[in-house]
Amino acid sequence: MGSLALSPHLLTWIIAGVATLGVVSRPFGLPEALFAVAGAALLAVFGLLPLDGVWHGIAKGTDVYLFLIGMMLLAEIARKEGLFDWVAGHAVRAAKGSALRLFALVYGVGILVTVFLSNDACAVVLTPAVYYATRAAKVKNPLPYLFSCAFIANAASFVLPISNPANLVVFAEHMPELSRWLALFTVPSILAIAATFLTLWATQAKVLRAERLSAGGAVEALPTTGRIAGCGLILTILVLLGASALDLELGLPTFLAGFATFLVVVACKRGGGLELLKHISWGVLPLVAGLFVLVEALETTGVLQALANQLQAAAQATPERAAWGAGLLVAFGSNLVNNLPAGLLAGAAVQTAQVSEKIAGAVLIGIDLGPNLSITGSLATLLWLAALRREGLSVSFWQFLRLGAVVMIPALLLALAALIHL
Repeated sequence: MGSLALSPHLLTWIIAGVATLGVVSRPFGLPEALFAVAGAALLAVFGLLPLDGVWHGIAKGTDVYLFLIGMMLLAEIARKEGLFDWVAGHAVRAAKGSALRLFALVYGVGILVTVFLSNDACAVVLTPAVYYATRAAKVKNPLPYLFSCAFIANAASFVLPISNPANLVVFAEHMPELSRWLALFTVPSILAIAATFLTLWATQAKVLRAERLSAGGAVEALPTTGRIAGCGLILTILVLLGASALDLELGLPTFLAGFATFLVVVACKRGGGLELLKHISWGVLPLVAGLFVLVEALETTGVLQALANQLQAAAQATPERAAWGAGLLVAFGSNLVNNLPAGLLAGAAVQTAQVSEKIAGAVLIGIDLGPNLSITGSLATLLWLAALRREGLSVSFWQFLRLGAVVMIPALLLALAALIHL
C-alpha cells in the first residue's frame, strides 16, 4: 500500500487554510483568535514550524501589539472618562437634526482620524464615539454611521505612511520620502475617499432620510480626566507624526503615549486601573500573533520566493499589467486571508522582487483598500466589529459583503487607475 502521508508543505497549507477559514467564518460564534492560535499551535505540534520559528513569528508582530495596546488604552480611557459622550453631544448639535449632515460629519472626522492616527485607531477610537453620538441623537438605526467608520478606515489609509501600519510593511526600508509619497498617492486617495463616500451615501440615503434626529441639548462640561484623555489623543497624533518623520516604528511611541495617559488618569482618580483594563478587547493580540505565526510557516513552503519570481517576471514583461494584476490580486486575496498576513507576504515579495514604485504602490492600494469588501478583510474591520459587539450590535459576513461589493470595487478601480496611468 502506498503512503497516505501528506508532505510537510501541503500539511502546512491545510492547517493555515483551515485556521484562516475559522477566523473568517467564526463557526458557532467562537472568537477569531481561537482559530489563529489553534492553527499556530498545530504547526508546532506537528513539527511543521520549530519553536524558534514560532517565537520568531510572534516577535515579528511586536510593533503591532504595542500599537494596538496603546490605541485600546486610549479608546477605553476616552470612553470611560466621558470624552466620547462630550464629542457625541457636540456632533449632534452640529448636525442640527439632519441625519445626512451627521453622516457627512462622521465621515469627515473619520478621514482625519485615519490619516493622522491610522485606520486601526479609527476603528478602535472613532467607532464607540460615533455609537454614542447616534445614541445621543436618538437614532433608530445606527449602522449607516457605523459603516462609515469601517469603510473610511480603509479608504483613507494610504493618504500618509502612518495612516496604515501595512504601508510600512510594503515599502519597508525603501519607503519614499513624504513629497514622493504624496505625489504617488494623493490623487488615488482623493478618488478612493470620494468614491467610498458617494457609494455609501447612495446606499444609505433611504435609511438616513427616514430618521428623525434629536437636535441635542446643552453639552455637559468635560471632566478633568476626560480632558486628560483628549490630551492623550492629541499627544499620540504628534508622537506618530514625529516618529514617521524620523522613520521610526510606531508601536512603542503609541504604547508609551497610551500608557502615560492611563497612569495620569489612574493617579487623578486614585485607582480604577484594573476596572479599566478588564474592558479592553485583549483577544485581538493573540489573533494577530497567531496570524504572524501562520505567515511565518507559509514562508517556509517557498511561497514567498515563488510570488517574488512571478511578480518580477510580470513587471519586466508588461509593467502596467503587472501593476493592475498585483493590485487586484492582493485586494481580493486580502479578503480570503485577512490583509495582515496578505500584507506581510506581499510586502516581502515586493522587496524581494525589487519592483518599481508604481507596482509597489498598486500592491499597497490593494492591501489597504481591498479589505473594504468583507468584514474579515482587515484588522481594522475586525477591531470595528469588536467595538460593535461591545455595544450589543452585530453585522453578519454576508450583510457586510453585499455592501462592500458596491463600495469597494469602484474605489479600488479608480485608485489603481490614477496611480498607474497618471
